[in-house]
Formats: sequence, structure tokens, C-alpha cells
Amino acid sequence: MTKSTQARLLRAARQASTRAYAPFSKFKVGAAVLTTSGRIFSGCNVENNSYGLTVCAERVAIFKAVSAGQRDIRAVLVYVDTPKLTAPCGACLQVIGEFSEDPEVILSNGRSTKIYRLRQLLPHSFKL
Repeated sequence: MTKSTQARLLRAARQASTRAYAPFSKFKVGAAVLTTSGRIFSGCNVENNSYGLTVCAERVAIFKAVSAGQRDIRAVLVYVDTPKLTAPCGACLQVIGEFSEDPEVILSNGRSTKIYRLRQLLPHSFKL
């Protein structure tokens, strides 16, 4: 992936994080998904009083891509303005794996960035 594309993903994820609905945790997450067609979809986390109904930013971005007819994910960038980089939760990793074999999963806090492959973060994903 080019630095330019990575920068576009970071901008989209950072902007999405500003729209997060996180009144309980105050943990505002933004995500951006790059599809193999080159389109970028962003999402933010949306919390709920019933915690189990909360949806992570990564899944919001992926579901937006899928609802637009894009089912092949090339990369996912997760942005959280925290001192340490934050990886996706297991549920999000499993959803990422539903739409790609081994995409790049990029973690950023705006000051540092680390790139992983999905298999590094979820080495034994569930498959039917």
C-alpha cells in the first residue's frame, strides 16, 4: 500500500472517530476500510445503554462497504487517540476475515502506526 493511500485511510478514520457515540466509555474509535476496488468506507463506534448492542467502528465501516456492494477488503485502518495502539476486538477480526483472507490491519494513534496481517492478530479464525 502506498503512503498516500495509508494517509487517506488515516484521515477517514480520524474524521470518523470525531463522530463516535461513546457516552459511556469515552473511547472514540474510527475505522476506514479499503476495498480491492479502491473505495474507502469509514465508521465509528456506536455505544448503547445495553452494552451488548454496541457496535465497533470496524464493523460499521465493513457493513457500510458491504451494503454498497463491496465485499473484498484489502485493508482496515483503526484509529484511536490513545498513548498505545489499539487492536480490533475478536469479533471485529472475525468479521474482517469474512471479507478477506489476510488483509492488512493498520493500527494508528496519529503519532505512530503499525501494520499487521489479519493472520497475525487472528491466527485461528472460525470458518464453516
